[in-house]
Amino acid sequence: MTFSELSVYFQKLESTPSRNTMTEILADLFRSAQEEEIGKICYLLLGRVAPLYDPIEFGVADKFMIRAIAKAYGATEEVVKDLFKRLGDLGSAAQEVKSQKSKVKNIDQKLKVEEVYKKLYAITQESGEGSQEKKIEALANLLASVDALSARYIARIPLDKLRLGFSDMTILDALSWMLNGDKSERVRLEDAYNVRPDIGFIAETVRVHRVAGLSRVHMKLGVPVLASLCQRLPSADEMIKKMGEVAVEPKWDGVRVQIHYQNSKLKTQKLKVKTFSRNLENTTVMFPELQDVGDQLRAKEIILDSEAVGMDPVTGNLIPFQETMTRKRKHDIEETRAQVPLKFFVFDVLYKDGKELLNAPLSERRVILEDTVQKGSILSVSPQIVTSRSDAIREYHDAQIAKGLEGVVVKKWVSPYEPGRRGYSWVKFKEEEGKTGKLTDTIDAVVMGYTRGQGKRTAFGVGQMLLGVRDGDEYVTITKLGSGTTEAELVSLSKTLQAICVKEKPAQYRNVHKNFMPDVWVSPRIVLEIAGDDLTRSPTHGAGVAVRFPRLVRIREDKSAESATTKQEIETMYRQQTAGSHA
Repeated sequence: MTFSELSVYFQKLESTPSRNTMTEILADLFRSAQEEEIGKICYLLLGRVAPLYDPIEFGVADKFMIRAIAKAYGATEEVVKDLFKRLGDLGSAAQEVKSQKSKVKNIDQKLKVEEVYKKLYAITQESGEGSQEKKIEALANLLASVDALSARYIARIPLDKLRLGFSDMTILDALSWMLNGDKSERVRLEDAYNVRPDIGFIAETVRVHRVAGLSRVHMKLGVPVLASLCQRLPSADEMIKKMGEVAVEPKWDGVRVQIHYQNSKLKTQKLKVKTFSRNLENTTVMFPELQDVGDQLRAKEIILDSEAVGMDPVTGNLIPFQETMTRKRKHDIEETRAQVPLKFFVFDVLYKDGKELLNAPLSERRVILEDTVQKGSILSVSPQIVTSRSDAIREYHDAQIAKGLEGVVVKKWVSPYEPGRRGYSWVKFKEEEGKTGKLTDTIDAVVMGYTRGQGKRTAFGVGQMLLGVRDGDEYVTITKLGSGTTEAELVSLSKTLQAICVKEKPAQYRNVHKNFMPDVWVSPRIVLEIAGDDLTRSPTHGAGVAVRFPRLVRIREDKSAESATTKQEIETMYRQQTAGSHA
């Protein structure tokens, strides 16, 4: 397939607001693609050249793309800047400059997808002295060799602004349509993806081997497994009724870390440990202390699920989440490590010495975990009790609250580890009453847009923020947040929001009522944890309910929009609230 042909598909996807139509377009694209290129096409559809867990970045800022576009088409940088300012998108600016410069030579509309992919990938590998100039030169040459429509998308990809309006989940829908003409294989595809979240690998597997190929998909050391997630139940009594015998563990107020360890004696392997966030981000560089963790592990290779919590270096006490999050950086690691030492509370084992443990019951995994992780200063096996009594859950929960923790996580004692699933095998039991609101749990909401602010907020450029929850690959509104933020948080939010603002309402934002239209739309990137008094039915909010008196708990830098609270979860919370009020 030529990149020019792929760009036509990009244009169709960009112009349709219909999720079903998007799925059909993608399925048609996948049928047309060759076996060896479908994986690369999937990466490009998401504006990448590798899976999310692969720490590959373009490192191309707007100013460098402006220079590349000008260089490619013999235009001045001022012309490109003016177009960018008018159109709000450097991809559209590149397309227009190219269209105006009809005499530009070297146009090759037969440039294959694989060739463009290789050129883009090569740009990500440039580093060191003079690398930016090399990137600009490579981008200019690539832009000069394609037609105007292709230039639109090639300029967007390195800037992480492709804006096609869908995620891996829609691609899984489309792969099912490619196979059967419906969504009948969606669950099997998602199960495979949850274990091996590489959309290119999954697409190539089913393109070559059809559905039978999914049986070939297994865990791989160094490739993250999607984290198991918690559901909500209104009371300890309901938990015992639904789950029977349970393990009850502290709910740590830290950062989720999946640890992959391999004790290799190969000199070529510099790192024995890789770590990943709940968003599949490679976080290895942030936790250098884990490279010495081998002394605590009775295993040659292992995958552990854990929570990293900051410790006060003087008192040894646990510190708040926001302070722990200062470790989420790529520079000055050693200095921050001394200021914020971490303890990794390990609560599950997913793989050990060649054996996958996802389907083993928690009771068995716990025995393996306790036998594997030895006492030491870095790792600590998270404590737990095992019980069939609701009063024991409440007592343990209250003890954790008294220690300043969030509450507890209650787990079905015979349950498997369910990657990416938010089922009733794990249930969180938090306490927010009298603390941050009256809801029994907080909500992870996505910032969809904002007003520019009035009064003292004018200085920050951010007034009320329009917040939404996830509904499949789309987002629907649930509240507007205008209070509870500190000046420091406003400064941070203002800077981040301005970097992701867009000219038009993103395609993923559905059913936004005219009363909630913001001054500025933003891409779905920022997640805020909010509390509130309660949920009320709302005919105007897309979620069908609204949060009354919302308050910011914290900015969730460790979560992506894809891991935000769902509309289905909000409905569950509303039903539980209503049932509780009538109890």
